[in-house]
Amino acid sequence: MKGRDEIAHALAASGYIADADLATAISLMQLLRRPLLLEGEAGVGKTEVAKALAKVHATELIRLQCYEGLDQSSALYEWNYQRQLLAIQAHRGTDSIEDQVFSEKYLLERPLLAAIRRAQAPVLLIDEIDRADDEFEAFLLELLSDYQVSIPELGTIPAVTIPHVVLTSNGTRELSDALRRRCLYHYVDYPDVDRETRIILARVAGASPSLSLQIARMVENVRKEELRKVPGVAETLDWAAALVGLEISDLHDAPETVYETLVCLLKTHEDRARVTPEVTQRLLGKVA
Repeated sequence: MKGRDEIAHALAASGYIADADLATAISLMQLLRRPLLLEGEAGVGKTEVAKALAKVHATELIRLQCYEGLDQSSALYEWNYQRQLLAIQAHRGTDSIEDQVFSEKYLLERPLLAAIRRAQAPVLLIDEIDRADDEFEAFLLELLSDYQVSIPELGTIPAVTIPHVVLTSNGTRELSDALRRRCLYHYVDYPDVDRETRIILARVAGASPSLSLQIARMVENVRKEELRKVPGVAETLDWAAALVGLEISDLHDAPETVYETLVCLLKTHEDRARVTPEVTQRLLGKVA
């Protein structure tokens, strides 16, 4: 078990700059061996938390991407029907063949089953759980409560190790109280200027402290505009990499380039039209 400061330092060493509240949530997640639900807008870095945790623990990241219509067979296990059919044809007339084809030999692991059967506890990322149906969310409760799953042909399969479980949600629908009760919770917001500056310095080679600070301040200003899609941290890093690649060392020295490269931040026609050269100049004027 690591304390908050140790967790924050370990995450930073893996390239993720966490605030104190997130580091505390992860520390408690490990102490209590409970899933951690990360909620927030798209692009704030929720998925990156799981990736960084896998690096910190030097373990496998197993990702389940949720979507509408996701079912148990896609998330838990499937039977290898082709191999089963071949086995049945090869042993036609054998009484015990039915029991044989519903055995481990013909079982295909999907993310949830794989996560509880690893010898070394992996990080299990259940990404965008709000996109899955209520029925699938209810199915998860057994796994998150008892760390075991039920397969009718094989019975109950308990976890070999308890994975580090991270769930993310963009808030597109309300999650059930039952799911929330089983998880620790942290809301991931857009980083403040200081933390985004540190993120740029950690992730973009060649970005100077002064330029990183200017970029973070400019992005903060852009986010305050009435945009259809507010740029996330990934967009900030793309923009920073573009400016460094174009050898820009000070935003005030290249206002035209600043405007032209905002395509890295603004991802809809409406937002691009809204942030005109005049608006860009106004926002740039607020950057010290």
